[in-house]
Amino acid sequence: MVKKAENIIVGISIGDLNGIGPEVVLKTFEDNRMLELCTPVIFANVKIISFLKKNLNLDSSVHGIDNLGQLIIGKINVLNVWKEGVNLEYGKNDETVGKYAIKSFQAATKALKEEQIDILVTAPINKYNIQSEEFKFPGHTDYLAKELKGNALMLMVHDKLRVGLLTDHIPVNEISKHLTEDLLIKKIDTIIKTLQKDFGISKPKIALLGLNPHSGDNGVIGDEEQRIIIPTVKKMFDSGKMVFGPYASDSFFGSLQYEKYDAILAMYHDQGLIPFKTLSFGNGVNYTAGLDKIRTSPDHGTAYEIAGKGIAKYDSFKEAVYLAIDIYYKRDEYQELTKKPLKVKQN
Repeated sequence: MVKKAENIIVGISIGDLNGIGPEVVLKTFEDNRMLELCTPVIFANVKIISFLKKNLNLDSSVHGIDNLGQLIIGKINVLNVWKEGVNLEYGKNDETVGKYAIKSFQAATKALKEEQIDILVTAPINKYNIQSEEFKFPGHTDYLAKELKGNALMLMVHDKLRVGLLTDHIPVNEISKHLTEDLLIKKIDTIIKTLQKDFGISKPKIALLGLNPHSGDNGVIGDEEQRIIIPTVKKMFDSGKMVFGPYASDSFFGSLQYEKYDAILAMYHDQGLIPFKTLSFGNGVNYTAGLDKIRTSPDHGTAYEIAGKGIAKYDSFKEAVYLAIDIYYKRDEYQELTKKPLKVKQN
C-alpha cells in the first residue's frame, strides 16, 4: 500500500547542537508546504529545540512527544530522547554535546530498523567529539553499515551528478592497500543496483576514475590500473554491465565527461568529493546507498564558524529530505515492477 505523502515519516537525528544542524533542520520545516510532503520527527529534546528555535528567531511550531506512538501527522514532532538539560555554546567543539549527537543518531537508527520511521535524514556531526568507548566509528556511514543490511556505499548526489566512493574515511597512504578486484566488483554492483532500484535507471552507465595521476600512464606512474582496475572493468563490461574507465581524474570533470554517465566511482574520498562539492556545494546530498533502509544527509559539516548567527543556508538539508522521499517512492515502484506476476491457471 502506497502511503499518502504527509504520512511519510522522516526521522531526523539532530547532529551537533553547537553547530548549524538544528538551524537548518528548523528552517527546512518553517515552510508549511514541507509538512504536506512528510511528517518530521526530530530525535532530541523538545525544551532544547524550543530554546534554539526562539534563540534563532524561527517561526516553526514544534510538538514534543515521549514515544513514537504519540506522533502527530503533519506536525514537527520532537521525540524526547533525553530529559536533562544540555549546556550549549555555539561553535564550540564539545565532547558532551557530541555524546548527545550520538544519542540522537542511535535512537533514530533504532527507529529506522524497527520501521517506526520510513527514512532517516542526519544533521552534521563532528567526527572528533563523537568518539567514545561505546561509539568508535568515523561517522554515520560506518555505523549504519554495521546496523543495517546490505553493502554501504557513500554516494554524493546532485541532480544527475552522482559520485560514489570506493574507499571513504581512510588515510590516503592506505588507499592502494584496499584496492582489490573484489572490492571494485562489490562497489560497482552496489551502484548499479542503486541506480536501478532507487533512481529508476534500468541500464546504468558507470565511469571509474583511475587511482594514479593520468591513470598510471600505462604503468609508468603506478601499476594499480594495469593490475587491478582495467582487468576488472573489462571483466564487468564483458558480463554485460556498462562499466567504463579508468579515466584520469584531473580532466574528467572539467571536460564535462561526467555528463555522459549515470554515476562515477572515485577511488578515494577527496578525489570524488572535491569536484562534487565544487560543482554543487550547498545543494548536494550524501546518500548511504546499498542498504535496506534509506538515509541521506546534507553535503556540509557543522560549520561552527557561523553557528548561532541565523545565516546558515538550509538548501542542502532540504534537498536531503526531498531525495530520501523520492527514493522511498522509487523503491515502491521498483518493487511493483519486479515482483513475480501471478500464475494464470490453464483450463
